[in-house]
Amino acid sequence: MKNRITILILCFTAIAAMAQTADIEVRYEYTRPSLSGSSYKDKMTLLANSAGSKYFNDISLWTDSLESTPEGKAKLDEIIRANCLVQSPEGYEYWDLTKGPVKNIYTYVFNNNSDNTLTIYDQWGDELRFYTEPSDEMQWTLLPDSTNLILGYDCNLAESYYHGRHWKAWFAPEIPLCFGPWKLHGLPGLILKAEADGGFSFNATGLQHSDRIMSPMYSAEEYKKTDRRKAQADNEYFINNQEAILKAQNGGMAKITYSDEDGNEIAAPVYDAAKHSLEPDYKAK
Repeated sequence: MKNRITILILCFTAIAAMAQTADIEVRYEYTRPSLSGSSYKDKMTLLANSAGSKYFNDISLWTDSLESTPEGKAKLDEIIRANCLVQSPEGYEYWDLTKGPVKNIYTYVFNNNSDNTLTIYDQWGDELRFYTEPSDEMQWTLLPDSTNLILGYDCNLAESYYHGRHWKAWFAPEIPLCFGPWKLHGLPGLILKAEADGGFSFNATGLQHSDRIMSPMYSAEEYKKTDRRKAQADNEYFINNQEAILKAQNGGMAKITYSDEDGNEIAAPVYDAAKHSLEPDYKAK
């Protein structure tokens, strides 16, 4: 028999600021299309209580916590060097960042019920930025005739059109927290599964009670305030013009090449908002 998650305070009535300790921890697998036409799968975590939530990648959180102090930075450098500086059969050393706990996901989403805002931290292009938006931008329509059993919980279906994509989400009324993965929120139960057109999805793979600290954003002062649409547009420009940008920064001395699975050189993949962005509405006129 599975353990039930019980939350006594309904999140949509909470008015206090986000507490320091989570009530639950949810693990999600986030699937998204890659520029090459295949799919990426990322492991993400949601911490939540009745007042708010925090969505992030655990390796990124661990890295950022270490980098927030001089002692931590030194320790992280030691760990990366021990794991990623390898020696080839020919005897020369090189860096293989796939062998170590290296941060490659920059996304953090804080949902705060006390002021009804979402705050998103990320890297767009080559800059760290953040923005806020009101939580009421996401509106749902309940579809009561559709249900799904997820992690042992009976889940109901709802749909929403949000920032350019049609979302379907399955939420568990037995867990009365109005949060979910990424920015998805606002339903009378925790969101355990969500799918959008274009091959985007979030699937809960684990759920448990938690007393983890919902720490504020590490090194928040390093993030510049931005606008959501501008951040998305700048990110597209950067991805599609990386070689030109690097040449401008390095006196013309830069070249980026791409290859297929067989090692054959191919043209640079093109970032297309309609295919690759969670929020393609930034392209709308």
